[in-house]
Amino acid sequence: MNEREVHTTRLIPVPRESVFAAWTNPARLARWWGPKGFTSTFHRFELKPEGLWEFTMHGPNGMDFNNACVFKRIESPSFLEFDHLREMHFYKAMVRFTETPAGTRVDWTMRLDTAEELAPIRTFIERANEDNMDRLQALLSEQSTTTPPFNPRTTA
Repeated sequence: MNEREVHTTRLIPVPRESVFAAWTNPARLARWWGPKGFTSTFHRFELKPEGLWEFTMHGPNGMDFNNACVFKRIESPSFLEFDHLREMHFYKAMVRFTETPAGTRVDWTMRLDTAEELAPIRTFIERANEDNMDRLQALLSEQSTTTPPFNPRTTA
């Protein structure tokens, strides 16, 4: 499968539930999804099996890229799987969130149909995924420094 897959791994020093939420909460996801310089507009986000995720990625050059995904498996807070259906390339994304003493390990696999399809875009996808992870980590680091820690003794 390796010739058909791109693997991206990142250790993020925040709790697994926070990382999973950043992938599954559309308001958070829209803040980091896409390579460096891109923004995203979400049109539909149905987090359920066979639910649709439709969005437009806006490139730094002014080009728009329409995307559609279908969620396949959602196992909160440990696993997310979706199929990317259009624009540029089709792939299956599988993301595992593993709690570690240092934070959350994110293992993201993108599987295309053939090695021939992946070969000319592998370098682009690897770089874009690292950009995504950089943006995710920056967002989560920002949130962890601005959100006070939970204190069970504090009452509203």
